[in-house]
Amino acid sequence: MSMFCYQCQETAKGTGCTLVGVCGKTAEVSDIQDLLLFVTRGIAVYNQALRKQGNPSKEADKFVIDALFISITNANFDFEAIRQKVVEGLALKNRLAEASGLSASSLPDECTWNGAESTFMQKAKEVGVLRTPDEDIRSLKELVHYGLKGMAAYTEHAYNLDRTDDALYLFMQRALAEITRTDISADELVALALETGKYGVEAMALLDAANTGRFGNPEVTEVNIGAGKNPGILISGHDLRDIEELLQQTEGTGVDIYTHSEMLPAHYYPQLKKYKHLFGNYGGAWWQQKQDFETFNGPILFTTNCIVPPNKNASYSHRIFTTGAAGLTGARHIPERKDGMPKDFSEIIAMAKTSQPPVEIESGKIIGGFAHAQVLALADKVVEAVKSGAIRKFFVMAGCDGRMKDRNYYTEFAKALPDDTVILTAGCAKYRYNKLPLGSIGGIPRVLDAGQCNDSYSLAVIALKLKEVFGLEDINQLPIAFNIAWYEQKAVIVLLSLLHLGVKNIHLGPTLPGFLSPNVAKVLVDHFGIGGISTVEQDLEMFMAG
Repeated sequence: MSMFCYQCQETAKGTGCTLVGVCGKTAEVSDIQDLLLFVTRGIAVYNQALRKQGNPSKEADKFVIDALFISITNANFDFEAIRQKVVEGLALKNRLAEASGLSASSLPDECTWNGAESTFMQKAKEVGVLRTPDEDIRSLKELVHYGLKGMAAYTEHAYNLDRTDDALYLFMQRALAEITRTDISADELVALALETGKYGVEAMALLDAANTGRFGNPEVTEVNIGAGKNPGILISGHDLRDIEELLQQTEGTGVDIYTHSEMLPAHYYPQLKKYKHLFGNYGGAWWQQKQDFETFNGPILFTTNCIVPPNKNASYSHRIFTTGAAGLTGARHIPERKDGMPKDFSEIIAMAKTSQPPVEIESGKIIGGFAHAQVLALADKVVEAVKSGAIRKFFVMAGCDGRMKDRNYYTEFAKALPDDTVILTAGCAKYRYNKLPLGSIGGIPRVLDAGQCNDSYSLAVIALKLKEVFGLEDINQLPIAFNIAWYEQKAVIVLLSLLHLGVKNIHLGPTLPGFLSPNVAKVLVDHFGIGGISTVEQDLEMFMAG
């Protein structure tokens, strides 16, 4: 076995990638990510001690969220960049160790190891997922770990918009420190997983405040899915500050900006949609990028995760740029901001000016922008539709898309839903049905798209508001069913957040997570009603009966 990773839904055989990642990461990249997480846990232990002493390191706070985000699925495939992050982390850890005054004799290996660079890969083999021999403890530790990775993504986006929360950093580092314990019990880890959900809600609220505070509340918007006559830049990922700075730097240059997949919600924000050269959304979900990028012709910028390493003969490889936590060997990386100055996208813009316009691969428009402010503005209309029977049930079909053919289930499920039902969505799972002609109910579209996985907070706010409006004591009394597609770690933190809010009977697909041991899966099923999916017909009958 040259690696072991089972953090995503598409992990090999549903049990774990052991030779190369289905995502495209090599064994070497997987191992160096494991080592980065190992070093990061040591940093967390030391900074937790410094925080108790009243002198926490802000540098450590930022390093922890960076490192967790770098190791999320499909974010960073650049071995050398991650290796350098390990070097940086070891130096930071040593500074924290000296400042903390802690005795090394009582600390875990994560704190005390200081191997030379020549030993990195040997050590990496010892500190990965399988370092924990007990299957159930390992499963619960990784459940927390993956929830923290998702939380780190949200907090990093908020950080980039100058929104911080010390309570979140404190919890993330405390949880990482707990994961280093070899004596931690299953009951303690179950409690820690649920607490991760509590802070997941707070992280999503922080990001929501950051996005809406900077760019305004999302508005119902029709987004062009065709192509124009000007050369373009295609921007993917989730970082709204990056697209804002790119729009500012391309204004008046004759270069249009197109979003791809995860960046689609940028069109809904007033302070971004005001740029007339934000032309539209190009292509489909993240996993379709190999075909979408071939026909786009211009440069492509990845701001976060959802990268698919291109084939060796891909014509667009030289047109890929990365920034932030994203990384890809051979791609040019746009450095971080310094001294309050925006990122410099001039190299991308120069390439765009010499590119041909994108080839039009489809035409028409899709509608979105139904975040919580918009839906709550329609609350009276929605409530009346429910009371009159015009809307019988809401289906939360949020989450992720992926390559597997069995994800066609979600397209067929959306098609089969009765005409008196409404889909609430956030995340790229919507690409399975957001271009279907599903119509509306009394002027309310049957697909209410709140945005990307970063906007999942909106779905929680909407559900809690409906609970209040209908005077219900339990959120599970609402006419809402949860049929969620998952793929990576942001879906994990959304799941834990829903469990914290008391939501039960959530169905996950197309498969349950490979990192759930049989005993841990049983706990989730017995105590929270977590379930998988079967056939469209059977599931629809079950949901509508409930």
